[in-house]
Amino acid sequence: MKVKQLYIYPIKSLRAVPLSSAILTPTGFPYDRRFMLFKIEQDGPQSERKLTRMTVTYFPQMGLFTQEVNSSQGQFTVTFTPPRSTREEKSEQKTLSLSLEPAFDTLEEVDVSLHGSDAKAMNMGKEINDWFSSCFGWEVMLVYLPSGHTRRVLGNLAPNSANSNQEAAIVGQDSWFSTFTNFVPNILQGHDVKEKSEGITFADCAPYLVITQESLDDVTTRLVTGLQADVTKFRPNIVLEGAESPYEEDYWGAVSILSESIHPVDIVLTQNCLRCQSLDIDYSTGTYGKGDKGTVLKKLMRDRRVDEGKKYSPVFGRYGFLAEKEGSPEARGGSVMIGDEVRVSKRNEERTKFCTYG
Repeated sequence: MKVKQLYIYPIKSLRAVPLSSAILTPTGFPYDRRFMLFKIEQDGPQSERKLTRMTVTYFPQMGLFTQEVNSSQGQFTVTFTPPRSTREEKSEQKTLSLSLEPAFDTLEEVDVSLHGSDAKAMNMGKEINDWFSSCFGWEVMLVYLPSGHTRRVLGNLAPNSANSNQEAAIVGQDSWFSTFTNFVPNILQGHDVKEKSEGITFADCAPYLVITQESLDDVTTRLVTGLQADVTKFRPNIVLEGAESPYEEDYWGAVSILSESIHPVDIVLTQNCLRCQSLDIDYSTGTYGKGDKGTVLKKLMRDRRVDEGKKYSPVFGRYGFLAEKEGSPEARGGSVMIGDEVRVSKRNEERTKFCTYG
């Protein structure tokens, strides 16, 4: 197999940024989902401020925002394009430039939570918040998760949790799985601690989401002629091409990326990605799609509810974490680029079972 596409999402739930290459770190690709938007809700001026997480599933207007990264300048640009049906002369595209790694020593620290996993984040301030608020039409806050700040991985998604729940058949030669240790890197504190202490950014469940082109092509066959499944609506980090059959990845326990690094980079695939209505959003209107554009989730419901832990949600893709170095609790980093060869280094005998997090 080969790496076909790579993506990041600097602000969670806004549109994807394609990459030609990327560095692999324990918390994901650099700049991936380090920012997140929250809706500010208050019953009155004196009442306590409530932050409601904003994701494209519940706020489809987020599909109207594109992102573009200029890593050489340490910046990224967000562009808001109002839907054509509501555009006026004074409501054309709006753009905002932000630092990929903003200085945060003067920013307000706020407590935020995503899926019950808490974090200390930084409020990006009035000017930036006002820009987003003017686009959405309600008060919002953009927060930033600095390097060294992470969220706790919940449920059985972390490698050690998943590894203890299932047995797998190793394929190929001797693998780092045979010496998998009981310790994982603590991204927050910089030292080794017991399992379940892996750290993630504002990604839902894991640092990496891996899908295959073959599975995406299967989704396209379910749509009306001429309509293609949009890979970015599945929000992957890594898209692979060359799998033997659609949904073969359901049984993958790990993949090895054979990049130009001295050693392969191994990604442990711990759990299935369970899908929601975000697949049905029309990015041109910022609303749920009409016709077949709005039925992708329903079409997957027919035969892709294959995870016994979440039997009402269809499965598409696998969540992944960087593997540990052999004999060491540290994760092995490296790089990946489009065209790199990838092989399956571990196959599970059965599909994994998602354990509810939170």
